Amino acid sequence: MTTSVGFSEMRVFVAVVTEESFTAAAERLETDKARVSRIVQRIEEKLGARLLNRSTRRLSVTEVGRDYFERASSILAAAEAAEAAVARQSQEPMGRLKITATPEFGTVWVDDRIAAYLSEWPKVTVEAVYSNRFVDIIHEGIDVAIRIGALADSDLSARKLGEIAYGLYASPAYLKRTKAIRTVDDLKRHDLVMKTSSGRTSWTLVNGQAQEKVSQTPRCAFDNIVAVKNLTVSGLGVGLLPRFMAEPHVAEETLVVVLPGWASVPMPVHAVFASTRYMDPKVRSFIDLCRDAFRDSSPA
Repeated sequence: MTTSVGFSEMRVFVAVVTEESFTAAAERLETDKARVSRIVQRIEEKLGARLLNRSTRRLSVTEVGRDYFERASSILAAAEAAEAAVARQSQEPMGRLKITATPEFGTVWVDDRIAAYLSEWPKVTVEAVYSNRFVDIIHEGIDVAIRIGALADSDLSARKLGEIAYGLYASPAYLKRTKAIRTVDDLKRHDLVMKTSSGRTSWTLVNGQAQEKVSQTPRCAFDNIVAVKNLTVSGLGVGLLPRFMAEPHVAEETLVVVLPGWASVPMPVHAVFASTRYMDPKVRSFIDLCRDAFRDSSPA
């Protein structure tokens, strides 16, 4: 039965072939020539094959030895990569973490994640860039971009954090002074508080396989979802809101769900970052925290 060759023995053989010398390999490994020679001889005995041709003038690799060298090099490279990956994952996050998101989502959701992250990792500092413009994360030195909606094709890496789900809401005061809302068609006779999108003021609502479009002049229109939520709570009409923003008000009884089951299509949320072989611990830990927040507290 053939005895397997260990990683340390492989490293010695690879060093000998790379350096083309027992002496040079011994110097590289900080050991003596005799020990290197004994290890190579032991490998040949275990494998039952001659790997090196030795002479007083030069050392050459046999055909079998060349094949073993290439395979051993690959094995060692893979082992070193695995060790490096584990080492990086076990490192404590530290240094500056630069994040970007839209102003709306940044202030209503990312802020809380940053607070939790900094409490957990005291050696990290955070710089957040909240902007509606498309931020070039490579040229602007961004570590993580939180982006909502479908992603464009790029060479960047991305991990899905979760989805933002929506619902229709109104204040109890508004519903008390208006007619009941039993169908989507009833919305035509109600005041709506809408978020504008490229100048458009309309909703496309779905409920299972059913789909309805609500297109009418709203009582209030804003380009900011926080304003939509504030005016809906104030009783100005029916608003289409992210659930994670509205549900605290439902618990406080300052908002009520309207037409349960009807909502717009959920929006995916991704963390986008530069494609690297090993993810920096501070980036990985922040993304993990965000994914946990979506999964555990169902913010969307």
